Amino acid sequence: MNAFDEEKIKQGVRLILEGLGEDTEREGLKDTPERVMRLYRETMSGMGEDAGDHLSRVFGVETGELVIEKDITFYSTCEHHMMPFFGKAAIAYIPDKKVVGLSKLARTVETFSRRLQLQEQLTAQIADAVFEQLGAKGVLVMLEAEHTCMTMRGVKKPGSKTLTLAARGIYETDAEAKEQVLRLMR
Repeated sequence: MNAFDEEKIKQGVRLILEGLGEDTEREGLKDTPERVMRLYRETMSGMGEDAGDHLSRVFGVETGELVIEKDITFYSTCEHHMMPFFGKAAIAYIPDKKVVGLSKLARTVETFSRRLQLQEQLTAQIADAVFEQLGAKGVLVMLEAEHTCMTMRGVKKPGSKTLTLAARGIYETDAEAKEQVLRLMR
């Protein structure tokens, strides 16, 4: 992972605990900085990855029929509050003589979601990667997520969902094609 500094993260967690008035040497907290560092190493693992690597192994196809993969579970961390948000992603694309293995679409979602993120940015990054790497005729990406910064703090509205959409290629200009795919994605 690029620039991942385990010691700085552990020091930061100790400072937060001290700022909360906690005793960092008490039994329940003694190993917390190490645990939090490991948590961040895992949940931020996409920072050092290139999502294009997952989309580089393609297969030739004769047809250019619509491909949809939906209900791809993802977990991410909001860069504003560093709190989790999670949900489902759906990716639709029209191939131009090449497709990618279906697991690679899910890996692309995972790579981008395992970073400090904004949902709007995450949606666009996935759409751009699929569109550019596959040379697809059109790409539509939809994310639906619950943000703990809205459910646990602030307005405290559990169950509220944020829906974002990114369209590339023909889905930017053909409203009928876009609407048809959106119906299939839901």
